Amino acid sequence: MAINRRQFIQASASSLAATSVVACGGNDDVEIDTSLPVGPYNAMSTAEEVTQGIDLTGKTALVTGCNSGIGYETMRVLALRGAHVFGTGRTLEKAQQACASVEGKTTPLALELSDFDSCVACARAFAAQSNSLDMLIPNAGIGSFTDFELINGIEKIFVVNYLGHVVLTMNLLPQVQAADRGRIVHVGSRMGYMSAPEEGIDFDNLRGEAEFDAFEAYGRSKLANALFSLKLSRMLDPTKTTSNVVHPGFVDSNIGRNADGIVGFFYNTVANILKKDVDEGAATQVYVATNPLLEGVSGAYFEDCNPVKINTANHVFDVALADRLWSETQAMLGNYIQVQMPS
Repeated sequence: MAINRRQFIQASASSLAATSVVACGGNDDVEIDTSLPVGPYNAMSTAEEVTQGIDLTGKTALVTGCNSGIGYETMRVLALRGAHVFGTGRTLEKAQQACASVEGKTTPLALELSDFDSCVACARAFAAQSNSLDMLIPNAGIGSFTDFELINGIEKIFVVNYLGHVVLTMNLLPQVQAADRGRIVHVGSRMGYMSAPEEGIDFDNLRGEAEFDAFEAYGRSKLANALFSLKLSRMLDPTKTTSNVVHPGFVDSNIGRNADGIVGFFYNTVANILKKDVDEGAATQVYVATNPLLEGVSGAYFEDCNPVKINTANHVFDVALADRLWSETQAMLGNYIQVQMPS
């Protein structure tokens, strides 16, 4: 008899019931970090469930990649709870269609993450309509099933998943800091410690100097997001603004569904049982963006709606690497991120 993912996780949880703190979603590489607030949610929780009873009226959010997948679900649920959500799409038309289809107050914005001028323009368009931003969720990105391509001399996955969001985030930082307790929720991935280069960020290969490995490139971009979150949390430490990173889970999305070859076969057959639906995939970032328990929590990493520690070799909390990445990022982006930081 076939079993679905929820039954599989429930069975796995039962077999692990004897342990005091178990890995999240069956991942033995992590354990719940009990030094931080731990809520009642898990891998099967949905975005609606984790926001039940939370009133976001008067709050403002910006979600990138709102036209599909967990970005759409994130926008939908935040708007459902009363927030005014600015949703971005690669074209204004895509963002408009998505925003028009959800209940609540939404505003569409155009954002092409591979174009840094577009990232600046998006931030300015938001600032022209709102003085503060309570929740910034840089959610959009591209998967690891892409061919090698350079954009302005830099590898495409790194540009879209990391650099474009850095430009957007830094240009929105004044609005996030103007909020009472602004939260930035970056989207990372387990791939950031499972498939990134051994040294974490191979700075001598960001322009395609070596052989291209799409999975490694994706892992590198997601690790970069985690390191950016860590760096921001330290730079913002004197303020009430927080920065955290989440792994949404292995989510049923167009990114994997449209893959071909052996990757597509694995995604659509073997891995089918472990995939989260989008309502579950959006839960962790929505939880971190909204839950009162997490007020003041910054610099943490979340999986399955819980803060976690990584028990395998990783660079997610590598302060020295985060510092170097930030220096390299400043050199790559120049005037695109000339924003005054708190002293």
